Amino acid sequence: MHGQPTTGQPTYGDILEARELLRDHITETPVQGARWLTDMIGDTVILKCENLQRTGSFKARGAFVRIARLTEEQRKKGVVAASAGNHAQGVALAATTLGIPSTVFMPEGAPIPKEKATRTYGAEVIFEGQYVDQCLEAAMAFAERTGAVMIHPFDHPDVVAGQGTIGLEILEQAPDVKTVVIPLGGGGLLAGAALAIKAKHPDVKVVGVQAETAAAYPVSLREGRPIRLDKMPTMADGIAVGLPGETNFPMIQTYVDEIRTVSEEAISSALLALAERAKLVVEPAGAVGVAALMDAPEAFEGPVVVVLSGGNIDPLLLGKVIQHGMTLAGRYLPVAVKIPDQPGALATLLSVIGDTGANVMEVVHSRTNPGLRLAEVGVQLQLETRGQTHAERVLEQLRSKGYPATTP
Repeated sequence: MHGQPTTGQPTYGDILEARELLRDHITETPVQGARWLTDMIGDTVILKCENLQRTGSFKARGAFVRIARLTEEQRKKGVVAASAGNHAQGVALAATTLGIPSTVFMPEGAPIPKEKATRTYGAEVIFEGQYVDQCLEAAMAFAERTGAVMIHPFDHPDVVAGQGTIGLEILEQAPDVKTVVIPLGGGGLLAGAALAIKAKHPDVKVVGVQAETAAAYPVSLREGRPIRLDKMPTMADGIAVGLPGETNFPMIQTYVDEIRTVSEEAISSALLALAERAKLVVEPAGAVGVAALMDAPEAFEGPVVVVLSGGNIDPLLLGKVIQHGMTLAGRYLPVAVKIPDQPGALATLLSVIGDTGANVMEVVHSRTNPGLRLAEVGVQLQLETRGQTHAERVLEQLRSKGYPATTP
């Protein structure tokens, strides 16, 4: 066992001890500049790439600290956890490294890569419910039945202390930072990092960001107590937590300056920008901080550090999100036109489109639409453009050539 388990709320000293405990087991993740975000806010923006952490997210930090501090008697009974995937992988890796059996409850529909990675790291995976909160209930019941130690994903002082080591790294890697932006679900990462940052630099502003359809903290902070959400329809499964943690809530009340929320559309746009501009694969929960900057660049004083909390995204979801983000950015242009039902008419239309520099991705012919005349054919096109301005030029060119193009 590595030191005594932390009780109550963690202290700055606990975070320093956690860092020593983690030194040989986790990666001190790199930071990199983000020129496109810097141009937006008019000051330096730095990305803290926790998506490059072992297991693909910050969760490995807290899980290892918690499990490493178990007694020998506790280790014999194994550990159990509930997670949408990132905490699951952290628990599985830490438990296997320390020779401890682990069981993880995951929500139905959890990303396949997260499930497979969790099994690969050595845990038994059991699916339960739609949200992490339901998995937590199942994991607690399992702990009662078997004696396994519950490794909570965010609501434990040792977990919070482990996550707080990110705050220490941020201050060392970006000593001039004025604002730190951090994804927020249950609150372990935000609470720990905020404590570490405020202990050394109380003037640094700490901002938490939630998906607006899974935002338990704004209402909870207004009410002064944790308030449970019943539904959380968001692609950001890693932060879809319905009830703030008892350990974390008062810490966030004390150390966090602001909570912001972002839409699903904003998250999609942020993921696309990170892939295109930063060459980084980030999961939806990990991109909410960037989404907040893109939504309201004037709201952040630089230099700004944005934590990319994880990179474990299902490739199928990544493809859908990128397509959605490109549509929002005007890069995909759906167009409907009517052309004469005669040989060569389609070729002429495509030639006009080609002259605009747009790329034709899909063409659908329709002769049965009741809005068509006898000698007309409806054509639906999916075009790829270079952005909103280019898309508008494509439409203008089509209309000037006698094609009254419409868009959905």
